[in-house]
Parts: sequence; structure tokens; C-alpha cells
Amino acid sequence: MSQHDQNNEGRRRFLKAAAGGVAAAAVLGTLPRIASAQDLPHLSPTDPTALALKYVEDGSKASGKKDPKDACMNCNFYSGKAGASWGPCQLFPGKAVAANGWCVSHAAMM
Repeated sequence: MSQHDQNNEGRRRFLKAAAGGVAAAAVLGTLPRIASAQDLPHLSPTDPTALALKYVEDGSKASGKKDPKDACMNCNFYSGKAGASWGPCQLFPGKAVAANGWCVSHAAMM
């Protein structure tokens, strides 16, 4: 293989890699941005799902609670960061719930 053929081979590899990188960047740029907990709107207690699950922002005011320590922050469905006052909940997609809140679907972490 001559020096000229090796240079062409190297250029081809470079151009393929560059084209692949540009294509990947274009695809990744079109993907929706994953919302962080700060970006999520707070769940309103008047939301239909919140009403159905008897959600309250202050768990100390909840009626029907089995354990006074139960709160969203210690529920399996809650995925907020420790110490945060609001965080995402699997039961209310796209909304943030109060860490000190509560609903009838509370599932204590084991």
C-alpha cells in the first residue's frame, strides 16, 4: 500500500468518525430535556389525582394517617433529594410533591 493510499484511508476514517459525531450530536440535541425537580410545578391539592389520593401538602394535617411519621419524603414513590422541600413522585408524574406531604397511597420505605 502506497503512502497516498494510506493518507486516503486515514482521511476516510476521519470523515466517517466526524460524520458520525455530527449525526449523534444532532440526534441528542433533539431529545427532550429531562426536567429536574426544581423545574417541576408543585402539585396542587385541588388536582383531580391529588383529591382522589387525599394528598395534603402538610402531612400533620392528614386524616386517616396510620403513622404520624409517614410523609412523602419516606415513601417508596418519592424520588426527591434528601433535605429538599419538594420532589418528584411516581404517583403524580410531571409534578413535585411536598416532602412533608402525605397521601393515602403512602408506601413506607423498608
